[in-house]
Order: sequence, then structure tokens, then C-alpha cells
Amino acid sequence: MKTEKHSNPQMSDAKEARIQKMIASDPDNPEWTSDDFASAKPFTEAFPEVAEKMRRNVGGRPKSENPKLAISIRLDQDVIAKFKATGPGWQSRINEVLRKSAAQ
Repeated sequence: MKTEKHSNPQMSDAKEARIQKMIASDPDNPEWTSDDFASAKPFTEAFPEVAEKMRRNVGGRPKSENPKLAISIRLDQDVIAKFKATGPGWQSRINEVLRKSAAQ
């Protein structure tokens, strides 16, 4: 099948010829025809079980029974600097200090 040459002013004719030769030499992945495109189905229709499994398994952390809330709070710069200077986890340490204070 003869393919249309795509307009790419930066691609030389020699490079385009090499690409077309590689496409033609791959029997496991032939170039699609208009009929192939016309009969193609969306992934969710062709593989509904796999699509549903992928939709359910979005990954990430497991859901917490007691999730933290994202809020905005204004704190003095020196307080933030002291906690940040202690390294990663400084927000959790602020949470711990507030928890102890709230329990009193």
C-alpha cells in the first residue's frame, strides 16, 4: 500500500524513505488501511473487562479510615522555619504538636 507522505519540512526525503521502509518491513504491525480504521472499536468496547479493571485500580495510596483535611492556615514565618529546619515530615510534626495541645 502506498502511503501519503506527511508534510514535514524538517524531514529529508531519505529519512522519510527509511521510515516507510521500516513500516513496510514489520509484518507484526502493518500500516492501517482506511478499512482498519473504519472497523476499529474503542478500547472499552473491545476489552470491557480489562477497561473496568483499569478503571477500578487507579493506584495510589490506600484510602485512610481517618483522612487528613487540606486546609489553609497562617503561621508565623519563624515557626515554619523551625519546623522545616528539622527536615521532611515537618507538617506531621506540626500536626502532632497541635494534637497534644488540643488534648489538654
